[in-house]
Amino acid sequence: MHIKAFLQKLIEPKCHERSQRSAGSLPRIMIVGSPNVGKSVLFNRLTGRYVTVSNYPGTTVAISSGRSKVLSGHFEVVDTPGMYSLSPITEEERVACSLLLKKEVRVVLQVIDAKNIERMLGLTLQLIEAGLPVILVLNMTDEARQMGVRIDTGRLEEMLGIPVVQTVATTGEGIGQISTKIGEIEAGAGSTNVHCRIDYGVDLEKAIAEITKWPGDSGGISGRTKALLLLQEEPGEVQRLVEEVEEDHAERIGRVVSDLRAKLEHSVHYHATLALRWAVERILAAAVSFPAERRMGFREKLSRFCMRPLTGIPLLMMVLYFGLYKFVGEFGAGTLVDFIETNVFEQHVNPWFKWAVSAVVPWQILRDLFVGEYGIFTLGVRYAVAIVLPIVATFFIAFSILEDSGYLPRLAMLIDRVFKKIGLNGRAVIPIVLGFGCATMATMVTRTLETRREKIIASGLLAFAIPCSAQLGVILALLSGHPYALLAWAVFVGLGFLLAGSLAARVLPGRRPSFYMELPPLRLPKIGNVAVKTYSRVVWYFKEILPLFIIASVLIWVGQVTGIFQLLVRGLVPPVRALGLPDGAAVAFLFGFFRRDYGAAGLFDLQKDAAMTGAQLAVAAITLTLFLPCVAQFLILKKERGWKVALATSGGILVAAFVIGFAANNLFAILGVEL
Repeated sequence: MHIKAFLQKLIEPKCHERSQRSAGSLPRIMIVGSPNVGKSVLFNRLTGRYVTVSNYPGTTVAISSGRSKVLSGHFEVVDTPGMYSLSPITEEERVACSLLLKKEVRVVLQVIDAKNIERMLGLTLQLIEAGLPVILVLNMTDEARQMGVRIDTGRLEEMLGIPVVQTVATTGEGIGQISTKIGEIEAGAGSTNVHCRIDYGVDLEKAIAEITKWPGDSGGISGRTKALLLLQEEPGEVQRLVEEVEEDHAERIGRVVSDLRAKLEHSVHYHATLALRWAVERILAAAVSFPAERRMGFREKLSRFCMRPLTGIPLLMMVLYFGLYKFVGEFGAGTLVDFIETNVFEQHVNPWFKWAVSAVVPWQILRDLFVGEYGIFTLGVRYAVAIVLPIVATFFIAFSILEDSGYLPRLAMLIDRVFKKIGLNGRAVIPIVLGFGCATMATMVTRTLETRREKIIASGLLAFAIPCSAQLGVILALLSGHPYALLAWAVFVGLGFLLAGSLAARVLPGRRPSFYMELPPLRLPKIGNVAVKTYSRVVWYFKEILPLFIIASVLIWVGQVTGIFQLLVRGLVPPVRALGLPDGAAVAFLFGFFRRDYGAAGLFDLQKDAAMTGAQLAVAAITLTLFLPCVAQFLILKKERGWKVALATSGGILVAAFVIGFAANNLFAILGVEL
């Protein structure tokens, strides 16, 4: 086979993206590191706020960037996705590597968890060997000190040949030192790497030396690193090599790769990782001291309890009961919704809108658009503000507390074995749990999963069996007076989730998912962090949902004026009757075409009029939960997975929802239960 074709076959789609200049001509600072080490907190400290969030070209990975407000001079700061090494596995790691291996990087801030320095220093050595201007940021040093980990910063700087700064990003400790070190690098006075070199062994070193002889531009990295990436068959570097070198050089490099494979007992990646590990151990022995005997404290014991099935499942039940049912379901969907809808909208907002529209608009048909039964103000704004917003806000408060406490990665470890049965792994717990807040946002977060197969399965399950916080809150409020109906709803939806996932795992081709995740320490959530996260998510969600509710109200008004709305309702009556539901539920299901939480709010109105029994409420809630994805989620699904996946997923969901609802109704009838 021709060597260029051989190299081209190693390239994965979308792995390589050409360099693009950032907006403006500011020098670029990149923040890199493993997940859960405080990169985003440091990013906020340096920029003050998120300025832009955009997809990396040719991918669905979001990149945050902003202008520095605290550093001397003006810089563009980029917060990269989490990465563990320069040998990427996931799409996020490939994007982070692609961003690093460019010429525009002025400074690289590598953030590591000081408590786990032994696991994260390997990436530091790779960045140094690549010739990048690195500043090592030892974050969470307060927790490291509490655990008895002592780091000699001066000795570490001497051995690595780069600046090292100790920080506590959550409090701002050490941020000023970062500014100083960046200034030194800009002035050419910072430490430079002159002796930190990794010995990969005779055979690998010989191959590296051979490849580095080829002429050409090695970009923003050293020729040594580029050769090592090529020997490990990193797709992005193969693509760049194919484009940059002449034919005879490409053939020679191909021969070197083949000869090395024949000599080594294990893979190149294995030998490189082993050499990296030895280099890390040598540095740790000279610059870091660990406690001779670590006594297990309360936090570590609680951490282990969270991950063991015997203790972790009861803890999860407590989190679900107090976090979702009591706080979101009863307080958010009950107390807050009742207050805002009854005391604010029914007594003040709706009457004022009706008076204002009647005074300004003389035509009844236009009045109906704004303040009619399905008007923009009386239905769209009321649903969005009085029903959806309180539920979304309380869910995001609960989610931010769990996120800031470090519980979510432990939940991922707990349910990894179960998720393996449905073609996913523990990492998928993040988008799945986030789906209880906003399935649209969660579908975007499925980008963090490793394979396309996992992304399709997770996206499908989010669209099928995961109710968003607004829908979940309304359903919990609907069924709060019927505990057996609530139990039936949970059982049917849970079984639907497992069956759909198991079927997808069997049908979709692909390899068994692997799982790895850094465990951040358990800590008490900080009120400031929870408030900022909740505020940003509520603003994002509210900006998305209010326009859609208004559009839905306009479409319903158009449908009423033209008669299409009544026609669609009549078309839905037969399947709704087959579910054992009253004809009025057809309107709620029609609302569900626009947004599933919109439909749930329609059921909420029916329940207030005592139009359904407990069994009917359970069937309606089950079917509507498993119903079509909302418009926004469908569009994101189309964007992330493509038209074919989006349409096939939606069609399958529509059929499955009514089949399961029909089965539930008949089961309740056979058993003669009213719930």
